[in-house]
Amino acid sequence: AGAKDDTFNVLDLAEYTKNRPWWRKMFAPSSGSSAEKYSVATQLVIGGVTGWCTGFIFQKVGKLAATAVGGGFFLLQIANHTGYIKVDWNLIQRDMNKAKQQLKFHTSGDKMPPEVKSRVDEVVIFLKKNAILTGGFAGGFMFGMAS
Repeated sequence: AGAKDDTFNVLDLAEYTKNRPWWRKMFAPSSGSSAEKYSVATQLVIGGVTGWCTGFIFQKVGKLAATAVGGGFFLLQIANHTGYIKVDWNLIQRDMNKAKQQLKFHTSGDKMPPEVKSRVDEVVIFLKKNAILTGGFAGGFMFGMAS
């Protein structure tokens, strides 16, 4: 019979927590996000630049969409006024009331559907794991919308 070697390696958790950044201890102690390998400044820059680009594009697309919708409505009003088209406002009113009733029916319950709740939980976990990157993104998004 062979002799057993009863030696164990000791893991010093106090040393492990000393080496972890403060934001990991505070926001997501068990996370292993990919953003953790970058410094705080790098995460803020990455989040800020991507947020600014997203905000800038969102602003431009939003202006274009608002112009298209407003212009289309304006053209429809001119066409209706000049007699090119006839708008059945009673049908529009009936359809709007039906849509309102459906919205009231779907939002009457206080409980969130489980698939929506799981998605919300995933987003919250992601935001906690990447708090610095998300903060940089939010700030950059605001600057992008303002420029």
